Amino acid sequence: MLNFEVVNPTRIVFGRDQLNRLPELLSEFCPSKRVLIAYGGGSAEKIGLLSKIREQLKDFHVVEFGGIEANPQFTTLMKGVELARKESVEFILAVGGGSVIDGVKFMTGAFHYQGDAWDVLIRKENCVFDVALPFGVVLTLPATGSEANSGAVISRDELSEKRAMGGPLFFPKFSFCDPTVVASLPKRQIANGIIDAFVHTLEQYITYPSGNILQERQAEAILSTLIEIAPKVLENPGDYTLASNLMWSATHALNGNLRCGVPTDWCTHMIGHEFTALYHIDHARTLAIVMPRLWENQFDNKKEKLAQYGKRVWNLSGAEVEIAREAIVKTEEFFQSLGVDTKLSSYSGDTDHVAEIVRQRFEERGWIAMGERQAIGLNDIEAIVNQTI
Repeated sequence: MLNFEVVNPTRIVFGRDQLNRLPELLSEFCPSKRVLIAYGGGSAEKIGLLSKIREQLKDFHVVEFGGIEANPQFTTLMKGVELARKESVEFILAVGGGSVIDGVKFMTGAFHYQGDAWDVLIRKENCVFDVALPFGVVLTLPATGSEANSGAVISRDELSEKRAMGGPLFFPKFSFCDPTVVASLPKRQIANGIIDAFVHTLEQYITYPSGNILQERQAEAILSTLIEIAPKVLENPGDYTLASNLMWSATHALNGNLRCGVPTDWCTHMIGHEFTALYHIDHARTLAIVMPRLWENQFDNKKEKLAQYGKRVWNLSGAEVEIAREAIVKTEEFFQSLGVDTKLSSYSGDTDHVAEIVRQRFEERGWIAMGERQAIGLNDIEAIVNQTI
């Protein structure tokens, strides 16, 4: 087992009919009662969630900022930062899924930053967010686990860029997680959420044996749960038991626990971010495109854990190498069973130079040795991308 340190200060308020606790929790971090509510494209309004929040915050000075995109845009978020500064807010409440929450994480850091906040995202020397506004979450979509971690990914379409950020400042103070919201989601978003949680788990599991038996079993439990409930929750999202298990699995997949004492990969995510930046493909769908091809490329480095995964999660039997190969097939079939295409060419006809573009971007950023063994080089990146087409 590897050395590790873990801290997660986020209070999770899980279950239905909990919003009456919002004023109490807000007051702890916002004595001036000046709050900005940030949300996305209007689904929170349509399902009546925003009206419930407004009622709970009737004694607060509330400012609203809507329109945060599915891949939160730097230019949009900076408008929110300007509004927050103008209104002298003390707290931001994110009402949405991972994109809104990620956007709010960026806004809380940019609020006090004196320079160009993009410099922080591109990791320009000596450019960091060293203070942040407190923020909380009312979750509307189980998927990314952003409600219980300190990471975020921000896009800038005019540059075709997607950049990651994070750190101890960016844990939500609290997150309300009500599974009843799943009933209002379209199947596409539910499928994306399932894949997000599934791949988050796999990036921390399909590496090499590290002797952390507990973490491996916890990862396998999340994967097995998602496989079991996936077709059922897609057909019956109003089932509270199914929705609860989806939401809790997504939170656990990326709240920091699975990474304790184990190696992690994340190269699937890094390539997937480039596909989103270049083609505007849903984040989860880029992961479904990349992961099987990355596993094939790195088969010798991952075959031991792939075989374990095949036996324990997919109940496969036979020779170890054949189980490992079949585990890749079963994973891709699972993604496809959710209605998700796993070829880049299914999303765009303009793929002639994508492998060279992604390789060049990785090289420019110094990402020349990736994966749990630092064995994924630039030639591998180019080969993986070519295989996704």
